[in-house]
Amino acid sequence: MKHLEVDGLGPVSRIGLGTWQFGSREWGYGDAYASDGARAIVRRALELGVTLFDTAEVYGFGKSERILADALGEQRSEVVVASKIFPVAPFPAIVRKRAEGSAGRLRLSTIPLYQVHQPNPVVGDSVIMPGMRELLDSGRIGAVGVSNYSLQRWQRADAELGRPVVSNQVQLNLAQSSALDDIVPFARDTHRMVMAYSPLAQGLLGGRYGVGHTPGGVRAANPLFGEENLRRIEPVLRLLRDVAGAHDATPSQVALAWLLGLPPVVVIPGASSVEQLEQNVAAVDLDLTPDEQAELTAAARAFTPQSAGRTLVDGAKGKLGQLRGRLGV
Repeated sequence: MKHLEVDGLGPVSRIGLGTWQFGSREWGYGDAYASDGARAIVRRALELGVTLFDTAEVYGFGKSERILADALGEQRSEVVVASKIFPVAPFPAIVRKRAEGSAGRLRLSTIPLYQVHQPNPVVGDSVIMPGMRELLDSGRIGAVGVSNYSLQRWQRADAELGRPVVSNQVQLNLAQSSALDDIVPFARDTHRMVMAYSPLAQGLLGGRYGVGHTPGGVRAANPLFGEENLRRIEPVLRLLRDVAGAHDATPSQVALAWLLGLPPVVVIPGASSVEQLEQNVAAVDLDLTPDEQAELTAAARAFTPQSAGRTLVDGAKGKLGQLRGRLGV
């Protein structure tokens, strides 16, 4: 396993495990997954050298944290567990109380990485960060991170914390690559960590879906899976398939390897099975050539998704057309 050295955390595995699906009903995995499948995935991840496990208080309303703690067992104090506070009324006393709640569910005296789940549009970091600083100074957390922060807000959080905010967890993949413009270079130049969530764009980059084969469930609400965007993403998917063929790999592994080719980035894909986890982790040993890395970056930058509003309108028109066809009007 390859690692990234992060201040306050030590070595972090370049491939981690996202646990949003642990205990969350929107993914449709069911109770058997939460009780058995999730535990098997975590145990296998530990065997493969994964040391980064990402969760949040809102995932399954605390269930994800509890399931993760049970699955990690006594090893939970030996890895980097990253949790997140959802910043509703994030005044210092509330931040402290919410951190205590997460620590209790995780069965940890210190949460290695505690992140602000998303920027509060009304309450600034001048309110949020004093509470995080208090947790740092008391040893209740090991490091502070943020999630879904713009570069400017990340820098403001730094100033309000009075020390480095060591990580920013953002949506970053070959279909959503805007972080390449500023967040990734900033992290590289300041020795921070970018945690890429949804690194496979909810499975889009695995090549399973396309025009005429769209997903159901939680993915159906993602504009990327609209028919127009599935047409627009095809050049990226075609390049993924070509590179995968040259390496005897899967498109998903190539998509992860591309992210790992960015020095400050770690990836935290979820996994629905042990087999999927193993395939994800194998991407750490896939070394793309400089030309392949550059071609994939160019393809990612060239992809311009249709706006969410336009996708919804076109989707509604398509369904209306199907209904008219069935009614013969």
